[in-house]
Amino acid sequence: RKASGTTGGFKAGTYLPPPHSTTKPGFPVPMDTDNPGVRKAARFGVYQYNNSSNDLFLFKEWQINKAMVQIVRGLKYMLHVEIGRTVCEKREHSSLDSCHFQRKKKLQQMLKCYFEVWIVPWLQKAHVPVALCH
Repeated sequence: RKASGTTGGFKAGTYLPPPHSTTKPGFPVPMDTDNPGVRKAARFGVYQYNNSSNDLFLFKEWQINKAMVQIVRGLKYMLHVEIGRTVCEKREHSSLDSCHFQRKKKLQQMLKCYFEVWIVPWLQKAHVPVALCH
């Protein structure tokens, strides 16, 4: 099931609620999966997965299926992401953008992941407390 651009009429690209909004800090709201912040957070999740996996190859995000964001001293993203094995080997330290997905049937692998990525923009810090893939 492909996620559509917006979620129930909520324009998800703007995560900061206007002053008159009823959205309280700390309440998770749905985000557009194409949102640049969401995509960046997903990449952080992938970095975390790659750092902790013992796979020979790097994985990268294939599709973001669902995204929520919560305002807590920064932005906490909760993401459901499918990731796929690329042709880039870990020891090459490649840029993921230039890594293509595996074409060889035997080497192809897709995983479903749940990432929690906490980004504190003013400290330029990103922390990934949760990266679960299966």
